[in-house]
Amino acid sequence: MSTVVITGALSYTGKYTTQLLLIRGYKICTLTFHPRRPNPFGGQIEVFPYRFDDPEKLTETLRGASVLINTYWVRFPRGGHTFASAVENTRTLIRAAQEAGLRRIVHVSIANPSLDSLLGYYRGKAQVEEAVRESGLSYAIVRPTVIFGLEDILINNIAWFIRRFPLFGIPGDGHYRIRPIYVEDLARLLTDAVEGESRTTVDAVGPEAFTFDDLVRLIATKIGRPTRLVHLPIPVSYAFTTLVGWFLGDVVLTWQEYRGLTGDLLATEAPSAGDTRLSQWLAAHHDQVGRCYASEIARHFTRPS
Repeated sequence: MSTVVITGALSYTGKYTTQLLLIRGYKICTLTFHPRRPNPFGGQIEVFPYRFDDPEKLTETLRGASVLINTYWVRFPRGGHTFASAVENTRTLIRAAQEAGLRRIVHVSIANPSLDSLLGYYRGKAQVEEAVRESGLSYAIVRPTVIFGLEDILINNIAWFIRRFPLFGIPGDGHYRIRPIYVEDLARLLTDAVEGESRTTVDAVGPEAFTFDDLVRLIATKIGRPTRLVHLPIPVSYAFTTLVGWFLGDVVLTWQEYRGLTGDLLATEAPSAGDTRLSQWLAAHHDQVGRCYASEIARHFTRPS
């Protein structure tokens, strides 16, 4: 059996990808900041901590594997984790993959990255893509937009707000677009890329495109909670979600995410890379979506006891 190392096999996208890899007969190792986190795969995978501070140990962890699937990134700076440190950590991981003799990297990026972007998130993603291309290894770069599924944050939390408030604040004019992709469709893309040889870059977008106004209306209709849309200046909308985040102990949306969303960066014109339609998925899961708030802080920064 070929060995695949995947970062974050116990996290959202990584979990679905790991399930497919195991079905296809791969041996799996994972790198994580939380090696003591509950492991749904039991003894089927080996779990190791990230060792960005010790490149030699990191290289030894990767040795013997054939492919690295990299999902590692930070959504926002916190506790010493910044976009700049995420770029440097990923460069360390890529060098370790080279020295360990891996043949291929499958890297999860973001739609519309740019080295010239004023947004650190998108600029950092572009810098990491550059490091992947310059590694000399075979690679596949996969660029998702918004990923939806039962554990997702954006779609779920929009539904959470709709369930609890009679009004929904839309930042700006609401005409900017989103092309969400289902988490299992993304997992299939990543798993298929493991078996490839060519150097490719693909936009991971779903079959449906929505304006943000239409997306919120769709969610409200599917969960049976009609809401009134109120268009707000972007700074006002950001201030409101920041206040709500303070009460929830979370970061609802960052300023950079607001700028990326309203700047039409969550959609591309690429052909659909998945078959699952958000509208149909919401119809099937309307009773579950938005029942509980999905906290980024709790998911990534709360250490298990």
